[in-house]
Amino acid sequence: MDFLTIIGVLLGLGAVIGGMLLEGGTLHSISQLTAAVIVIGGTLGAVFVTYPSKTVIAAIKNGRFVFIHSSVEPMSIIKDISLFAAIARKDGLLALEGKLKTITHPFFKKGLQLVVDGTEPALTREILEIDMEYSEEYNNSSAKVYESAGGYAPTIGILGAVLGLIHVMENLAEPEKLGAGIAVAFVATIYGVGSANLLWLPVAGKIKVKLREEMILNELITEGLVALSEGENPRRLEEKLVGFLSGADKRASA
Repeated sequence: MDFLTIIGVLLGLGAVIGGMLLEGGTLHSISQLTAAVIVIGGTLGAVFVTYPSKTVIAAIKNGRFVFIHSSVEPMSIIKDISLFAAIARKDGLLALEGKLKTITHPFFKKGLQLVVDGTEPALTREILEIDMEYSEEYNNSSAKVYESAGGYAPTIGILGAVLGLIHVMENLAEPEKLGAGIAVAFVATIYGVGSANLLWLPVAGKIKVKLREEMILNELITEGLVALSEGENPRRLEEKLVGFLSGADKRASA
């Protein structure tokens, strides 16, 4: 679980709500169902019009990246590739066929299968790079869905504010109804701006970061498997692949 995401959500909401309460406000003053329906429904509707269903579904699935860490440790991948390189130098590439069943990472498994099948190193690299390029393109669409929601929400909030003001103008002769209309007007704006900056845009940013980490790992795997198929020395190969790690991961592996 990525607890920093949970802490960030709670901290952001706590700061906004806490500040309001310190100023003497109440939760009831921002609890407006009408405003929520306008902003949330309008934002989702605009997103659904913008993107095809498969992109929206993929974005919902990739939303899990915001709350979970990757279960794959890059250093464990490096150790596996180094071990496989040692086995291949001693017994040949076909000796790695039995290792395929032990690999759970899809990209790693696909690449090792290419190596075991005797695919030329240059072709192995080309196949894996094509896989990475289009995987990144499709996955980045998920982040764009949330970015679009972050762009639409404030505008829909303003639309809700205008609708609230229209309601106010229609009831100038009935002062008891003015408060509800004004509340909807201002609360819709809060919901729009708040959801954009506390939810949609941060989620898009976190997805981009997590997807980039996944791409770096796939680049590491590609470089390692190509070098393995070329018969590179396992120790030198491991030293090369460590260069893909972040500073923190390098210190942890030292």
